[in-house]
Amino acid sequence: MSSDSESVQAEVDHFMKGLIRRNPGEPEFHQAVRDVVESLMPVVLDNERYRQEEILERMTEPDRVVIFRVTWEDDQGRFRANRASRVQFNNAIGPYKGGLRFHPSVTLSVLKFLGFEQVFKNSLTGLPMGGAKGGANFNPKGKSDHEVMRFCHSLMIELHRHIGEDTDVPAGDIGVGAREIGYMFGQYKRLENRVTGMLTGKGLAFGGSHVRTEATGYGCVYFARHMLGEQGESLEDKRVAISGSGNVALYAAQKLIEYGAKVVTLSDSSGFIHAPDGLTPEQWDFVREVKEKRRGRVSELADKFKEIEYHDGQRPWRVPCDIAMPCATQNEIEKEDAEALVKNGVRAVCEGANMPTNTEGVQVFQKAGILFAPGKAANAGGVAVSGLEQSQNSLRLSWSAEEVDEKLQGIMKRIHAQCVEHGRKGDRIDYVNGANVGGFIRVAEAMCAYGAV
Repeated sequence: MSSDSESVQAEVDHFMKGLIRRNPGEPEFHQAVRDVVESLMPVVLDNERYRQEEILERMTEPDRVVIFRVTWEDDQGRFRANRASRVQFNNAIGPYKGGLRFHPSVTLSVLKFLGFEQVFKNSLTGLPMGGAKGGANFNPKGKSDHEVMRFCHSLMIELHRHIGEDTDVPAGDIGVGAREIGYMFGQYKRLENRVTGMLTGKGLAFGGSHVRTEATGYGCVYFARHMLGEQGESLEDKRVAISGSGNVALYAAQKLIEYGAKVVTLSDSSGFIHAPDGLTPEQWDFVREVKEKRRGRVSELADKFKEIEYHDGQRPWRVPCDIAMPCATQNEIEKEDAEALVKNGVRAVCEGANMPTNTEGVQVFQKAGILFAPGKAANAGGVAVSGLEQSQNSLRLSWSAEEVDEKLQGIMKRIHAQCVEHGRKGDRIDYVNGANVGGFIRVAEAMCAYGAV
């Protein structure tokens, strides 16, 4: 380690010591910040203005955090209470933008890490969107439609004070789909007495965008295609291991099949399925029916098709593959999983979820020279189409699915170009560094322009 690299690491450690002291007990947030700061510290140290104006310190402190109680009534007539939060992290380049997550695992640490990542992701899209995240420790699974409706209506009574089309535009996330967005939008409309694009992920009948459901999965595949293309390769005949079976995983699988790749795994919280020869379009249609219509389990795929194996209680990362696409949740690929993937021949990892690979896992991939696309770049397709939905709402028009998909492809191409520009190191590309620096510069320049605000 050179003296320069030693001094940079010392600055990173000093910075993180202060951040952890100010934000105790928030491991996910600490991890997300450290992963970014290690890329950005050399840039900051080389820019006197960034240092003087403490841009890095300001960017790691949310503009505000709103925390509130949501009281609702279940079908048995009992009152229930949950905690909800909205972390409005940074609006230097546009209104706050980021999803709402309903899941028992939602904590302030998780929302801060997601909001922080969102700042960089939204910046990379080139659209005028700041970063935010929100949610509640409410679990919609097992709840009736009426219970979910009452919860969403109650949540919006407080949340509506803090959001708006020019202030903060939430979207869906884990546990928040078309049903939940519809209930929240209806309540906002009733409270505000106006119809406006203050939520994205809406139904097509009331201001939603084509391709929004598919956007994150499609975008991840578009990014992977550019990443392989940079190496003179294509997706055709590549074996792809995907985790998850929600919208991101399903539509990544659909687009991969379209491009001639072999999707060999999908998973859910119970286990994973292995299709050694790759999923067929018929099998993909069946699993979409299971997950989207009946909210069933991927194991049903193995019950119906004898050539598909089901592995109960396991993750898919021991299956030999050329490309891994983690599309489930944060920190699902740990060091041992990464080592198994490398041993079994993985050549590229493209993150479809937010921070699905932990720090040690990323280090394993980078040390092995594996192409690694971080989520803030590779899974930006969802928020990109959310931004396009905002534009359509503002213009009072609707683009066709073909028009939206064309714009999405252009955005993912530009994100890849930024990663290449800022991440090239000799004959290789550090996509982590490229995404972090590319997302940072635009926000930092805006913050400098505003002065001490």
